[in-house]
Amino acid sequence: MKVKIESSKIVKPLYEDGEAPPARWVPLSVFDKVTYGEHVALIFAFRPPNPPNSEVELGLAKALAVYREWAGRIGDGPDGRRSVLLNDAGARFVEATVDAPMAVSLPSGPSPEVRRLHPRIDDGPVELVQVQLTRFSCGSLAVGFAGHHQIADGQATANFLAAWGLATRRLPLSPLPVCDRGTRFAPRDPPLVEYPHQEVEYRAPAPNKKCDVAVDEEEEEIGFGTAGHDKVKVHRMHLSKDFVARLKAQASSGLPPLRRSYTTFQSVVAHLWRAITAARGLGAGVTTKVRISVNGRTRMRPPVPRDYFGNVVLWAFPRSDAGDLVSRPVGHAAELVYRAVADVDDTYFRSFVDFAAEGEAEGLVPTADSEQAVLCPDLEVDAWLGINFHGLDFGGGGPFRVMPTYYPMEGSLFLVPSALGDGSMEAYVALFHNHLEEFKRICHKIT
Repeated sequence: MKVKIESSKIVKPLYEDGEAPPARWVPLSVFDKVTYGEHVALIFAFRPPNPPNSEVELGLAKALAVYREWAGRIGDGPDGRRSVLLNDAGARFVEATVDAPMAVSLPSGPSPEVRRLHPRIDDGPVELVQVQLTRFSCGSLAVGFAGHHQIADGQATANFLAAWGLATRRLPLSPLPVCDRGTRFAPRDPPLVEYPHQEVEYRAPAPNKKCDVAVDEEEEEIGFGTAGHDKVKVHRMHLSKDFVARLKAQASSGLPPLRRSYTTFQSVVAHLWRAITAARGLGAGVTTKVRISVNGRTRMRPPVPRDYFGNVVLWAFPRSDAGDLVSRPVGHAAELVYRAVADVDDTYFRSFVDFAAEGEAEGLVPTADSEQAVLCPDLEVDAWLGINFHGLDFGGGGPFRVMPTYYPMEGSLFLVPSALGDGSMEAYVALFHNHLEEFKRICHKIT
């Protein structure tokens, strides 16, 4: 796929009255600072008809005026705290073309080529939002969106994308975002740290060590020196509606009569955790755990508004002996996932706020580390199942495909709902090449 960059510019907020508010610093919240300090890229594919780039650009400018943080810059504020400067410096807007139809150009599965559909994010761009519109000869449009994670979590990003679509269609932006990250999460007086947060959300800095990861520039795959583990590859696995239903039924079959069935998320994560563990060849005596994002909006008391713009995410860490995990039925793994996520409740979120806001994290670094290349024997799950990324609509309907960028971190797992809206989904699984072949052999077997 040959992508030709036609232009690259900065788009600044466009205010209805034409007058920009004064610049000001807004401190990042405790949840903003504990998450990944990097851009996260998504790809949206639209069939024609699509509006011209000028209308999409105008919509972006209007949306940035409402979601002003995206047009700012991250830095240390006057008080020394990590903050976002609301200075309307703008977002990056790239226009590109492909002289071929999307049907024959867009990779059918995870591929390094996908990275050509969004601006480069591995150099730490200063713009907190970077957008690339790639037009194909058939009239189809690929929108590559990269947003800095410390500004917004998945829910907040989806809200912004929906607003961008509304603005492009010249519709009112409603509901408006709740932008009070600097004051919302105040510690209690006196603070009450009830859970151990060091080595969970925060850890001591690791000593500097030389990274032994090599990158093959030709194939853009990550290489490792360990014999038998020479490549990490990403596999897209389709989970049909029928497969998900059978999986949920199998996972829930041993529950008592009055107990609710396991959710789609719990069942799918349990199944894939077991399959990946088996494919890796892990056995008794090895502990494996899963890092699962937990949205605190409905868990905190009082609840955080759904339209809050920022991060409200902590993590659950179900863990098990690998041999026990694989040898027992999928319902056992689903129960581990259920209990771990349930434990990240309002009490836990409040304990973390007190821990982080009272300086307990001083000198520590977040455990959310994007520079890890290999997670084995562990997993990290990014689930978009409850996030409406398909709500981005520029006027021709929602995207027919939504996917993460090519992200070959061994042990990473993305769960993406199908655009069909029928309960099916795609799982993007990154594993060592030799483990991936075994995973593909067993991943559709329900045990």
